[in-house]
Amino acid sequence: MKSILIIGLGRFGRHLCVNLSKLGNQVMVVDEKEECLEELLPYVVSAKIGDCTNENVLRSLGISNFDICFVCIGTNFQSSLEITSMVKELGGRYAISKANRDIHAKFLLRNGADEVIYPDRDIAEKLAVRYSANHVFDYIELTEEYSIYEIPPLTEWVGKTIKELSIRNKYHISILGTKDKGDAKLMPQADYMIRAHEHLMVIGKKTDINKILKQLP
Repeated sequence: MKSILIIGLGRFGRHLCVNLSKLGNQVMVVDEKEECLEELLPYVVSAKIGDCTNENVLRSLGISNFDICFVCIGTNFQSSLEITSMVKELGGRYAISKANRDIHAKFLLRNGADEVIYPDRDIAEKLAVRYSANHVFDYIELTEEYSIYEIPPLTEWVGKTIKELSIRNKYHISILGTKDKGDAKLMPQADYMIRAHEHLMVIGKKTDINKILKQLP
């Protein structure tokens, strides 16, 4: 469980708050608009109205007490930059700022952000990969080179075990789990027999997984 501060409650900030809370974290939220706070009251330990470009407002939050501070202001880059800088000056342990453009990310990192996230870009990339291929049911990019894909098994895999197929040696991927009608099972053993109707969650280089996708009917 972590203590987390979220500054700015646009769509991303609100979704982030709800999901962090459901995972058992203690979340505090701050926004200028009272109406943005009301729907989140069941999910947070504290909610405050305030303009965080004002150093006194930020100081009153006890920035150094939080494990992570999210700056989720996407519409006003100047405000995001100022708040990120002040969060670090006031003792913020780890500041994560939202960016929409690469140039914004560079300035945020130079002004104190420990990490910059691109939620809109990341979702767009994920959807592009998923809907460009007929057989990709889900996709998580880990690095520019490696990703996790949810795919159906090749026809020649069905009825054989992971060990028999020598998946890692022959295809250069690893099977992280299987999914059957939404029921996921992780880390299957080498003697697990692959079934036709299930999906496989595989990790590997994009180039190697794309070779497998091209073999699917």
